[in-house]
Amino acid sequence: MTTMLTWQAENGRGFEGTRLTLGAGAFRALGRQIRVDPEGDFTSSYGLVMREDGTPERLSVTSATARRERNLTINRTEEGYWLLDTGSGGTRTDFDGATDVDLAYSAMFTTLPIRRLGLHRTAGQHTLRTVFVALPSLEIKVVEQTYRTVSVIDETGHAVVAFSWGDFAADLVVDADGFVESYPGIATRVVTAGAAGS
Repeated sequence: MTTMLTWQAENGRGFEGTRLTLGAGAFRALGRQIRVDPEGDFTSSYGLVMREDGTPERLSVTSATARRERNLTINRTEEGYWLLDTGSGGTRTDFDGATDVDLAYSAMFTTLPIRRLGLHRTAGQHTLRTVFVALPSLEIKVVEQTYRTVSVIDETGHAVVAFSWGDFAADLVVDADGFVESYPGIATRVVTAGAAGS
């Protein structure tokens, strides 16, 4: 199944749109973000490939400001190593055992651990080492993020998962597939009539 998801930044100064191709467990996402930011406007695009087990296989990101364009490609091997390429040479690291990847300002990427761990269907709590990619700099750091089920899918087809990282915390509302609908402080899904899969 192929579908489109769109989020608007909570402050109204940005959008994220993603084209998803969903399989049994694996999926691909092609997305773009546009941000109007006090520190400088930027755009970014990403291509993401997820394995059947819900772990990332490949992420490529391009970001652009008025001054420059940057590129990053990350591949994660089945042995758990991350291979990074910025176009000027590659590196290999295990990122302290990190399994997940996150992209700044993205509601799409916050979905990934929720789906992998099924936190929208079965209650649980996990603190995860995550490879975080900043925008627009594409700088990388390993962070710890915590996900905790507040409520599983109810009769409306929604679940709530608490997300925290450092001093930031938000209760994410997700749909029956684990994709974020509301990310307080970041973005809200834009829904239009007839905008399901095509």
